[in-house]
Amino acid sequence: MTTLRRFVADDLFKFNNVNLDPLTETYNISFYLQYMAQWPDYFVAAEAPSGSCMGYVMGKAEGAGKLWHGHVTAVTVAPECRRLGLAEELMEILETVSEKIYNGYFVDLFVRVSNKVAIGMYEKFGYSVYRRVLGYYSGADSEDAFDMRKALPRDVRKESIVPLPHPVRPEDLEW
Repeated sequence: MTTLRRFVADDLFKFNNVNLDPLTETYNISFYLQYMAQWPDYFVAAEAPSGSCMGYVMGKAEGAGKLWHGHVTAVTVAPECRRLGLAEELMEILETVSEKIYNGYFVDLFVRVSNKVAIGMYEKFGYSVYRRVLGYYSGADSEDAFDMRKALPRDVRKESIVPLPHPVRPEDLEW
């Protein structure tokens, strides 16, 4: 039995098993605390009956005008808890918050172009590639990202997901 609940500060001491995944971005403590304070509705933990962290999603609302949207900052599930539908449940919560609370036009996320498993999962959830962002992931393993989007009901004409015909650089991102 999994409990989905708001992420709390104590969870920062329990989520190492999830964040040790090489494809999961790990941030500093102040980053997580800022998300908990500013966008608590977007930060949800999946907890096992034992109290261990099975996964989490964190996001935010950002943009202006027709670019007002929900953003998935991180969604990750512990390796031993994958293929149970947790990522889909966590994403559905974020999408619902984006639609019902923030009235966004779409939800977006960034994913490494080499992460074929995640790209396939997001496509299954209804996301499509909006654009390629050159060198989005910096460091020794500099890699491009796909900006993937899913239109919400407010975007009646689905304008937010019409793919851009050319790649962009990180400094050209609006949000």
